[in-house]
Amino acid sequence: MFTSIKTAAAAATIAFIAGAASANTIVDIAAGDERFSTLVAAVSAAGLAEALSGPGPFTVYAPVNDAFAALPEGTVETLLKPENKDQLTNVLLYHVDDRKLSSDMIPAGSTYFKPMLESARLCITAGSEGVKIADGSGEMATVVIADIKADNGVIHVVDKVLLPGDRPAC
Repeated sequence: MFTSIKTAAAAATIAFIAGAASANTIVDIAAGDERFSTLVAAVSAAGLAEALSGPGPFTVYAPVNDAFAALPEGTVETLLKPENKDQLTNVLLYHVDDRKLSSDMIPAGSTYFKPMLESARLCITAGSEGVKIADGSGEMATVVIADIKADNGVIHVVDKVLLPGDRPAC
């Protein structure tokens, strides 16, 4: 009997380790895709990797490297400095919703959504031209790839870094 319990415990341990190894969190997916290397570096610098690897659910509007490159020269380097961690964290939390919002859950027309950055809003517009997101700078990002499913949420790839600021018109 002891041997069967020991065998069952070993099997359960192996199954748990295999399940953990195959976890596909938002961070795992981003880290495995070169298009998100700047985002992954920023998430790591802000100390958010562990949180975004947690159970969620999360929706992440994930800017590609080209979106970061389009920021004014020196912006990314400045944000990645340890003394700017709070500002970097705010920018990143502006890209995260604490719900799992697949594209079919975004209503037609324009709607305010509350990201994890306190007191901030995004205006998300869904229509025949796809999904667009207005940020606090008044600029628009376009969702270029929707509904990348993760174990702890969903990723929508955007072509612009969303910047907090004034409440966007919606």
